[in-house]
Amino acid sequence: MPRFSKSVLSKSAPPAPGSRAGRRPATAVGAVAAAVALAAGSTITQTTAQAAPQATARSTTQAAAPTRPHSVPARYTDQRLDWQPCARTPALECATMTVPRDWYHPGTGADLTIAVSRHRATDPAKRRGVLVMAAGGPGASGLNRPAGFVKASPSVGAAYDVVGFDQRGVGSSSHATCQTDAEFRDFYAGDFRDRSPVALQGVVDRSRQFVKSCVDRSGDLVKYLTTDQAVHDIDLLRTLLGVEKIAYYGPSYATWLGAYYATEYPQHVERAVLDSNLAFDGTWEQAELGQPMSFQRRFEQDFLPWLARYDAVYHYGRTAAEARATWEARRAALREHPLTAGSVTIGPNQLDNATIQGMYNAGLWPSLASVLASLERWDTATPAERETAGETFANYLSPGFAATYFPVTCNDTPWTRDLGHWLRQSATDTREYPLVGARELAYAAVCASWPRSDAPRVKVTGEGLPPTLMLNSVHDPATYYEGALRAHRALKGSRLVTVTGGGDHGQYQNGNACVDAVVDAYLLDGKVPARDTTCPAGPLPVPTVPSP
Repeated sequence: MPRFSKSVLSKSAPPAPGSRAGRRPATAVGAVAAAVALAAGSTITQTTAQAAPQATARSTTQAAAPTRPHSVPARYTDQRLDWQPCARTPALECATMTVPRDWYHPGTGADLTIAVSRHRATDPAKRRGVLVMAAGGPGASGLNRPAGFVKASPSVGAAYDVVGFDQRGVGSSSHATCQTDAEFRDFYAGDFRDRSPVALQGVVDRSRQFVKSCVDRSGDLVKYLTTDQAVHDIDLLRTLLGVEKIAYYGPSYATWLGAYYATEYPQHVERAVLDSNLAFDGTWEQAELGQPMSFQRRFEQDFLPWLARYDAVYHYGRTAAEARATWEARRAALREHPLTAGSVTIGPNQLDNATIQGMYNAGLWPSLASVLASLERWDTATPAERETAGETFANYLSPGFAATYFPVTCNDTPWTRDLGHWLRQSATDTREYPLVGARELAYAAVCASWPRSDAPRVKVTGEGLPPTLMLNSVHDPATYYEGALRAHRALKGSRLVTVTGGGDHGQYQNGNACVDAVVDAYLLDGKVPARDTTCPAGPLPVPTVPSP
């Protein structure tokens, strides 16, 4: 995911979901005064600095360790999964299961529904068990993913019932509502690089409005959208599938989810593959603080040199520096004169959005480069090019994604709540790592304003686990390698497969035969590398030269 941190303008967080207590809106004067003081090099006033306790203070109110639910009522464990062909993917079977709203107080509040799917092992004679796969985000749908998974790895599909699900809060499962489409577009409107007091105030106001809308529209549900709660959902699913142990595959955020599950239920893990790892050894704030650097690194060290190499195709600059200058000039022009593609307005933040999306996988670079090139000759761009540009710039997350992403990342672990800290941090990251650092304050203010969470802290250790397999590329923009190394050290007994010379996000089933061979041998035969190992990244794409 792009970037996430936090900040607040008032002295307290919003009332807990369901509370009738009102909140006094932050005033423009307060934000302007803080921004002016910061710009002048002075410290934030004592009143602002004490607006909310620091993360270390907040952590004392959060459980220090996971507390497993004492027992699971029979009404949950006795239910049967009624498998039927999935409406959207007939190759899969779908069912729903009922889970407690709060695993620590089952029966309090309305139950939730979790949508699950299954692709049965295609070779019953070779069937070795159940593989549960989860989706990234948090906020991405995993319900239909088993179909693509077994198609890409038929030998694994022959040996396992591959099971997917929409995590609580996502898609076909019980989910929250936080924004309308218009409100979501407004959240990303304007220019996140604008550091004027009025612009900063607008960013924080929109973030705080997001929180208020979540609570107003979804009530206390947002409190229970946490990784820990999802862990217990998974273990109920395991119980209903009738197996003692599961294999697990999870990319991106699902590495965090998988590491938590393995920590809380190590006795039920047979094998686990964690692909493109967040730094799940610490807090979300710590994990995401490295993303401005890693996205900028991917952009400047990988993408721009590739773009310059094919200047004959894209005419964007013969060197990385020239290509960067072209991109920055276009961004500045979009701030003054946004373009339109159908109903889509293309401003500076939308240019950032599309570029950020393109950094996840080098296979996306030719299409991104073509869209960037079309902006440079917009007056003569063909209808097809304008349509492609509109689709590209409109394809950035969604209100539904945000309605899970923010609750989970804000609830799971403590966040710093001091506005002065985040004004300074975001100013630095905007200057040094502008691609993602510029939106730091927008994401930060959401968690800073979020109702305080009592989600238990989970310390990942690897205790009681069989050897697990971790995968990461060295220039992954979203799950940066430095954080993956920290997670690897925390998960004792794990083996890390490092993909050298590349930066794609998601290593398994990404066209890398070396990685696929290691994972398949692990899942099918239990073969674990004797030590950490490496696989070279595949070649970068070669664009086709358009016909004259």
